[in-house]
Amino acid sequence: MKAAIITGVGSVEVGQVPDPTPGPREVVVEVAACGLCGTDLHILQGEFAPTLPVVPGHEFAGRVVALGADVDELREGDRVAVDPSLYCHECYYCRRGRNNLCERWAAIGVSTAGGAAEYAVAPAANCVKLPDHVRTEDAALIEPLSCAVRGYDVLRGQLAAHVLIYGSGTMGLMMLQLAKLTGAASVDMVDVNRERLATAGQLGCSSAVTSADEIDRPRGWDVVIDATGNEKAIQDALGRVGKGGTFLQFGVSDYAARATIEPYRIYNQEITITGSMAVLHSYERAAELFSAGVLDPEVFISDRLPLDEYPTALDRFRAGKGRKIQVLP
Repeated sequence: MKAAIITGVGSVEVGQVPDPTPGPREVVVEVAACGLCGTDLHILQGEFAPTLPVVPGHEFAGRVVALGADVDELREGDRVAVDPSLYCHECYYCRRGRNNLCERWAAIGVSTAGGAAEYAVAPAANCVKLPDHVRTEDAALIEPLSCAVRGYDVLRGQLAAHVLIYGSGTMGLMMLQLAKLTGAASVDMVDVNRERLATAGQLGCSSAVTSADEIDRPRGWDVVIDATGNEKAIQDALGRVGKGGTFLQFGVSDYAARATIEPYRIYNQEITITGSMAVLHSYERAAELFSAGVLDPEVFISDRLPLDEYPTALDRFRAGKGRKIQVLP
């Protein structure tokens, strides 16, 4: 079958790999669409994936075309979205219900072959059936939405909070939508990319600016979210948290990224600094929200390219062009 392959650090190509076969409790999914994500860039840089080469793609949906011998809850032809998380369910953190911190953490498209291919293998338990009104290609958005839902689980959002989000790419925009859904009094967006800011405005943010200095909020914000992973943005964001407020590190940074904090300010102003990592008990809820129409796929998906153009799609994503970029095998 045809697949995108990250063959080594900085190297990606489209080529042929063996067709997948399912294990006893697995299915083979014919991929309808696969989204690109910042994690894919980190894999290309030699981070996250334990070994290369690997077929990337952890945001995907498609149609079940083969069943393992012990799968009875799915049928061939079922349309599904796939949670890429692979947990051991045995380690210290899994036993405490913190599976996303699993000591043997793995993921489809990160540590095993993913959805940037014509076919992908997934555990049956990771597949969520799609209702008739949800288009299969659009359902690849459920995975990033499930990460945003996990972020709001960590925040334990409060009504009438004033929220500041750095980064108006796909993830920042999803955080904007969830902030509005959870009753934020205002949601301000900061980004240096004016095209993406325009989308944030279209989605109803309170203000869309290139610097938080442009917003008059002398007491700071109740909630500040970094959805960039950029250390300069993170450093600025930390200084915008108001007394008693919370900073959420949601964007994925390079391993080498560094920011400084003022310990006395953290103590004296009772500021919370926290993080949100991937998916935890949030995929099915994200699927429910998506089915209910919390996101407009036509706004969020800016590019749909054939699988043969995966390297081009990755270049576009790295350059900050568009919003969610998908490849369609």
